[in-house]
Amino acid sequence: MTPNDPSPRSPDQSPDPSRGTGRIRRLVSQLSMDISPWRASRDFRLLWSSGAITIFGSFLTVIAVPLQLKQLTGSSLAVGLIGAVELVPLIVFGLWGGALADAMDRRKLVLYSEVAQGACAAVLLGNALLPHPAVWPLYIVAALSSAFGAIQRPSLDALTPQIVSHDQLTAAASLNSLRWNVGAIAGPALAGVIATTAGVSAAYAIDLATFVVSVLLIHRLRPVPPSSTAEKPSVRGIVDGLRYARSRPELLGTYAVDMAAMLFAMPTTLFPFLADRLHADWALGLMYAAFAVGALVVTLTNRWASRVHRHGRLVVWAAMGWGVAIAGAGLSTNVWLVLMCLAAAGGADMISGLFRSTMWNSTIPDELRGRLAGVELLSYSVGPQLGQVRSGGMATLVGVRSSIWIGGLACVVGVGALALSLPALMRYDARTNPHALALRAHRRAVTGAEAAAGAGAVAVG
Repeated sequence: MTPNDPSPRSPDQSPDPSRGTGRIRRLVSQLSMDISPWRASRDFRLLWSSGAITIFGSFLTVIAVPLQLKQLTGSSLAVGLIGAVELVPLIVFGLWGGALADAMDRRKLVLYSEVAQGACAAVLLGNALLPHPAVWPLYIVAALSSAFGAIQRPSLDALTPQIVSHDQLTAAASLNSLRWNVGAIAGPALAGVIATTAGVSAAYAIDLATFVVSVLLIHRLRPVPPSSTAEKPSVRGIVDGLRYARSRPELLGTYAVDMAAMLFAMPTTLFPFLADRLHADWALGLMYAAFAVGALVVTLTNRWASRVHRHGRLVVWAAMGWGVAIAGAGLSTNVWLVLMCLAAAGGADMISGLFRSTMWNSTIPDELRGRLAGVELLSYSVGPQLGQVRSGGMATLVGVRSSIWIGGLACVVGVGALALSLPALMRYDARTNPHALALRAHRRAVTGAEAAAGAGAVAVG
C-alpha cells in the first residue's frame, strides 16, 4: 500500500460509536441538575417544600397589598410608602435575627416566625373582609411581616449547612434558587390573576392557607439546637459577628461585590419607562420576568458548579457579567435584545449568588452562621433598594436608557476595582482554604460521633 492508501484498520482500531455516545452523555450529565440533597436529606425536602409553598403565598400578598392601597387611596405615594416601612425593620431585625439564630434552636425560630407571618396574613384577611377596610393596618402588617421575615431568614440560611452534607452545599443552593426562580416567574402571574379577579380578600385567604401548610411541614423537622457554647443574643454578639466578617477579607469581598453590582446596576424601577421608550408596553411583564428566566436556565444546568473550586473568581466574573448585560440592555433599541440582555444578567447574577452562598455555607463556623447570615441578608437586600434610588435619580439627569447603561459600566468598573483591592477573594480555593478545611473536618467529626452514638444505642437496645 502507498502512504495515500492506508491499510484496513484492524478490529480494535475501528471507530467505536459508543465513545461518541459516552461523550454526549457526559456533556448532558454536566449540564443537568444535581438533586442529590433532595434525595439524601429528609429535612432538606421538608424545608424546600415549605419554602416553595410560602413563596407562592408571599407573591399573593406582595401584589395584593399595593393593589388594595391603590383601591383605598388612589395615591401612588401611599403605595410607595410600603417599601419605606419595610426597609427599617429589615435592617434592624436582620442583624438581631442572626444573633437569635446562633442562640436558639433554629427549627423553632423558623417555626415561630412562620406562625407570626401567618398571623399577619390573618390580620390582612380580617381587614379586607370589613365593610370599610382601613389603610393603617396595611402599613403595620407590612412592617411586622418585614421584621418577622428578617428574623427568620438567618435561621433558614443557617439551617442548610446543618441538614445537607458539605459536598452537596452547591447543589442545595441551586435547588433553593430553582424554587425561588420558578416562584418569581409563575407566582406574580398567578397572584395577579387571583388578586384582580377574585379580589384581595381571596389572595389573603390563600396566603394564610399556605402558611398553615408550611407550618405543618416545618414542625416535622428534627430539632437543631444551638452549640453548647452558644451565647445569649446581645449587641455584643452581633458586634462579634461583624468583627469576624471583617477578619475574613474573602467574605467581605463577596458582600462588597454584591453591594456594588446592585447599587450601580439594578434598573427595575426604570422598566416601565424603558418599555415606554421602546414603544413596547406589552413587554413590561417580560422585563420583570427576564431575570428569573436567565437564573432558571443556570439553575437547571448546575451540575458543573460542584466541580468549581475557585469560587471567588466566579463571584467576581459573574458580577462583571451582570454589569455588561445591564449595559447592553440600556444600549439596545430592540426590545427582544433588551429581554435577552436582561435574561443574561439574571443568569450571571445566579452564578454569582450560587458561589457566594457556597463560600458562606462552607467556611463560616456553625456557631457564627446565624449572625453572618444576618449580615448577608443586609448585603443582598439593601443593595437593590439603594440601586433603585440611584437608577431613578440618575434617570432624571441623563435619561432612562443612559442611566441603565452607565450603571452597567459603573458596575464593571466598581467590581473590577474591588477584585484588585481584595486579592484574597480572587485567590480563594475551596480545596486549600483553611476555614473550609477546618469546617469540613469539624462536620465530619460531628457526623462520626453521631453515627457512633447511634450504633451504641442500637447495641444497648
